[in-house]
Amino acid sequence: MTTEAKQPSTGVQWVDIDEHQAGQRIDNFLMTRLKGAPKTLIYRILRKGEVRVNKGRVKAPYRLQTGDKVRIPPLRLPEEKAPPKVSEGLSSRLEDAILFENDQMLVVNKPSGLAVHGGSGINLGLIEALRVMRPQAKFLELVHRLDRDTSGAVMVAKKRSALKALHEDLRQNRIDKIYHALVVGRWSKRRVKVEAPLKKNELKSGERIVRVDADGKASLTQFRVLQQFEHCSLVEAKPITGRTHQIRVHTQYAGHPIIGDPKYGDEQANREMRDQGVKRLFLHAAELRVRLPGSGERMIIKAPLERPLQQALNRLR
Repeated sequence: MTTEAKQPSTGVQWVDIDEHQAGQRIDNFLMTRLKGAPKTLIYRILRKGEVRVNKGRVKAPYRLQTGDKVRIPPLRLPEEKAPPKVSEGLSSRLEDAILFENDQMLVVNKPSGLAVHGGSGINLGLIEALRVMRPQAKFLELVHRLDRDTSGAVMVAKKRSALKALHEDLRQNRIDKIYHALVVGRWSKRRVKVEAPLKKNELKSGERIVRVDADGKASLTQFRVLQQFEHCSLVEAKPITGRTHQIRVHTQYAGHPIIGDPKYGDEQANREMRDQGVKRLFLHAAELRVRLPGSGERMIIKAPLERPLQQALNRLR
């Protein structure tokens, strides 16, 4: 006869809210605090008034303030998973890839092939790795995302106030994200933008695909030719809107798909360029033009290309 292992039970928790936690909705705070707790449980204990802030009942939209005292009732929760392990090689590579850091944020030159966060069968992403590498950090959150196969500059906030400020700047188009892409064919210097609505679809396999569609969301990317080669072009792409796979689909729509793109690319061109050393998606977040949270100082942060891509460009030249 076997018996199921009991889930650990917590006692009453009292949490004093500090500046790193202030500004969060109480429901989001509880989801982070109570790892593994189902959302239905979070909203039930809020609805029943079992969660108290400064001895009073609060609703899910309540935003925490510095100095708030939160009471969390006793709960049975699933055992917390052990944090993912980060190899010495990855840890060293990511430390070397940090382009900028202060007490508000850091910017890392994410390698291709590393997801920005775990999920969907991925145990370890960039943000999880950074948290393991810096266990003393009270707050580390992604400011924005890059596709797994895209390399380049990613911002990570070290304070909630910095995260809010950077998100607001993104919404107001006060942050410029500049990408470099190697595309099939000779891109015309007269073509300085692609404006085409994008719509997300799911294939039967569950894979996400994005198409140009009149019913999609308005999307705009600005382009500039950096260098032309015999059968391809190196272009600068500046997305004005931030849609999923925007640059990849807009270049495809313009008749110049990105080299190495397995989803939207040209298979023959991809095969030929593999011989030149381009064995991955040639899309790189090369530059961020950002206003630093706190000081307001404007900065340009550049992320160098990974060596294999730089060597491929040198061969083309």
